[in-house]
Amino acid sequence: MKGVQGDDAEDDDLNVWNASAVILDIDQGSWADRSPLHEAASQGRLLTVRKLISQGCNVNVLTIDHVSPLHEASLSDHVACARALIEAGANVNVTSIDGITPLYNACASDSVRCAEVLLENGAKFQVGLFQPSPIHVAASKGCHATLEALIVWGADVDYDIPHMGTPLYIACVCKEFLCARILLNRGANVHKGRFLETPLHAAAQEDCTEIVKELLAFGADVNAKNHEMKRPVEVAPPSSLAEGFLLLYEAVPRPLSQLCRLSIRNRMGRSRLSLIPQLHLPSTLKKFLQYQ
Repeated sequence: MKGVQGDDAEDDDLNVWNASAVILDIDQGSWADRSPLHEAASQGRLLTVRKLISQGCNVNVLTIDHVSPLHEASLSDHVACARALIEAGANVNVTSIDGITPLYNACASDSVRCAEVLLENGAKFQVGLFQPSPIHVAASKGCHATLEALIVWGADVDYDIPHMGTPLYIACVCKEFLCARILLNRGANVHKGRFLETPLHAAAQEDCTEIVKELLAFGADVNAKNHEMKRPVEVAPPSSLAEGFLLLYEAVPRPLSQLCRLSIRNRMGRSRLSLIPQLHLPSTLKKFLQYQ
């Protein structure tokens, strides 16, 4: 059916699909590979999607791998198709055999609009402890706009998947500076990574000095030890910029201004950091507390 264009061709595809379902007498959701609705949703053909829905196509039809039309629309950033499917009863929390949800697909492709439509209609941030995580994939791919949207909607910035660690740790491993900064500004725990491995260990090992500096500004512990009892400076590549910066940092006392900022932010707590702009303080101080 791929590559067929035009409404007449789409009608023929639909007729073949319906006839096959009747002849085989099999539930469409259990055997279909890709239905016409999958194809239309993946290509953003809104009129075709609406036409298929009006003709009785099951909006929750699944491929063998349990991929739904909503998965396809979300992955391709076709927000109008996603909305039409949801309005017709599509399950926003459907999971593929790999545990992938439409929200995960939207975040993986940095589709802020699809992510927000899904969240507005009850999409969950996580459907299982070891399932792929939307906030982790956004952090790993540098999808900072989608990452911001997830956090605004209430995603846990410290969500820890045992085999992956926290979103901040993943951002450091993938050297995604903007995502790391967003997570830190939103109150992510600078010490929490993967098991005993801290985000600073990850950034140092990747020789990402930019992230190393950011983590230290937010109070990362240069003396933290991983499972091998190594400090961040000891896992940095020899003679690297990260190693040199960490050695210098260890030799210089922390500025009082940094200690005061960390103390105030810790006292406020993560849930209140968004209220900093409302404080009756000079704008310079507000920007200081927000690392601007």
